Amino acid sequence: MEEETPLLNRRPTSTKSKINNSKLFLAVFSAVLGNFSFGYSLVYTSPVLPQLVGSDADPRLRMGTEQAAWFGSIYTLGAAAGGLGAMLLNDMIGRKLSIMMSAVPSTIGYMLLGGAVDIWMLLVGRFLTGVAGGMTAASIPVYISEISHKAVRGALGSCPQITAVFGALALYVMGPVVPWRWLAVAGEVPAVLMVVLLVFMPSSPRRLLALGREQQAERALRWLRGKHYDTHIELSAIQHSINTQGKVTWSQLATPIFYKPILISVVMRFLQQMTGITPILVFLETIFSKSTISLPPSYAASIVGAVRLFSVAVAASLMDKAGRKALLYMSSLLMFLSSLTLTMISHTSAFPPGPAPPNLTMSLDYSSHNAIGNTLDAGPPTAAALIPLISTMVFIFGYALGWGPITWLLMSEVLPLVARGVASGLCVTVSWLTAFMITHAFTHLVDRYGLYVPYLCFTVVCVLCLLFTAVCIPETRGRSLEEIENYFRTGRTFTINRSQSIAQSN
Repeated sequence: MEEETPLLNRRPTSTKSKINNSKLFLAVFSAVLGNFSFGYSLVYTSPVLPQLVGSDADPRLRMGTEQAAWFGSIYTLGAAAGGLGAMLLNDMIGRKLSIMMSAVPSTIGYMLLGGAVDIWMLLVGRFLTGVAGGMTAASIPVYISEISHKAVRGALGSCPQITAVFGALALYVMGPVVPWRWLAVAGEVPAVLMVVLLVFMPSSPRRLLALGREQQAERALRWLRGKHYDTHIELSAIQHSINTQGKVTWSQLATPIFYKPILISVVMRFLQQMTGITPILVFLETIFSKSTISLPPSYAASIVGAVRLFSVAVAASLMDKAGRKALLYMSSLLMFLSSLTLTMISHTSAFPPGPAPPNLTMSLDYSSHNAIGNTLDAGPPTAAALIPLISTMVFIFGYALGWGPITWLLMSEVLPLVARGVASGLCVTVSWLTAFMITHAFTHLVDRYGLYVPYLCFTVVCVLCLLFTAVCIPETRGRSLEEIENYFRTGRTFTINRSQSIAQSN
């Protein structure tokens, strides 16, 4: 890294001015269609599940509490499998082909969902779309980072998350007007379009150089940068980075420079999911059907989806202006206040403990709220009736401000380069397995206790997030990778001393 940076900095200004980003943007757009499909498939259950547990559902597909819990959570198991598979495929067949391969489980999964005549088809289809989502989530950011140059890498690096939010918003908006089987058919379109476009896109120049294909790497980089771009300096820097990258040993993993950042990253991904973000997104309409809001649950979900998109845009603009810890503090505080409010509201109208009556799934059926809904529809909306919606919007905004994007950003900043592949795979696996656990448990907790107990758990986790930020997470804004690495090597304080790092490098 110490030699790579000067090489990039010495690039002449005239060369920079000759970069043409139009084809680079096209390549990024082609890839992030996979993230659109990922965001769409993740929240597919939100408008679909209420239709499968109602009294008018097809008897072959009608779900009880256990089936509904699996239908909502099995996606995350598929994502964990897809993420681990992508780690192997990225090195075996390359980043671009790994992204294209994700269309296979995605298409098969949506075909099973759209043509389901039994519950097992719904569960298998949901699992396969999760495999596709895990593959794209693991491969697309790597592909984008390797084809982008440093002037636009930060902006393009935020595209996967933004397009995933767009995908979720599209599902929320289409949910009230499109039959659930046709929602599955529509989900196949972005994946198929992604494959068609990626056929004409280049492979990663870094991947080609690692395979010893210098001429192909030069042609790929020239296609991405424009025909007037001098590729030699950038190719030399990439080649130097490849040549100097070593492998970590088990004994090295026991040293603070390795285990501390890995531990921080793993715990952050665990706490991120324990805040309840995945079950909230997956069961959003179900949650609103249990809340005394004055809007139909499908419309409220669409509003939350729009707020989530706005939140991601705000977070992207603040990422490099505010410190990482400042955003994490604000994120934890907003999530704590909103989940605490939701806890108190749900406690006042919580269901009594005990199993659900036969043929009724209290957490998933609208029938138990017909009386409340009719009462609210009879009169004008009140401020109290909007509190659950506003609190959920604040929770989503707080998550998108810090604990959503910064966990990914800190992973890329603190994980040692030589151990990044294994460590990032471990973090992603922990994240998805935690998401499965909390999403599967959410349905059972709501069915037995109402929303009160899950929201109370999320509130406690938000406090833990606040404490973990204060005690364990270092501030990395404005610090070089060498300074961050030196911090973990010395471990003296949680404030990196820039002057010492500069003096040591001099």
